[in-house]
Amino acid sequence: MSDAAGRPVVSDALGRPAVSANGLGRPVKVYAGPVSRLIAYFIDALIVTGFGTAAIAVLALVGEVAGILVREMQTLLVGAFALALPAVFGVYCAVFWLLAGRTPGMALLGLRVVTAGGRPVGWLAALVRGLVLGYFPIGAAWILVDRRHQAIHDKIARTAVLRLSPE
Repeated sequence: MSDAAGRPVVSDALGRPAVSANGLGRPVKVYAGPVSRLIAYFIDALIVTGFGTAAIAVLALVGEVAGILVREMQTLLVGAFALALPAVFGVYCAVFWLLAGRTPGMALLGLRVVTAGGRPVGWLAALVRGLVLGYFPIGAAWILVDRRHQAIHDKIARTAVLRLSPE
């Protein structure tokens, strides 16, 4: 496969271009910038928060129908929601990175998570990356000073986020 200028494009196992090759035949990685990564993060956070909020609303409704005291139920659900949401977000991201190499937010912006060597992310790296991102999102600020735009969770899991070449 080649791009519009006739340069070869290196693709992953599914035929999607992961990195484009320069005239020397070596792959050139195009790292995703901070703005596109932040937008993708917010899209995914909205998805997880929306589904989580809907689940909490259903549980609250079931509790009210079952006769559980509403005030006690609300306190319990809000606490559980606050503790579980980062873990749910981390697992959500890890599952998508394992299955597709990207979350829905990343897919909208043409981003992909790969290992430092350019290969698909394994389950341990995806889970570690997701949980660190879920519980310590401030570590993503490292994107602003790193030349490859890697956040702390990327450094720990030895991953990078690449911008896909247009087909």
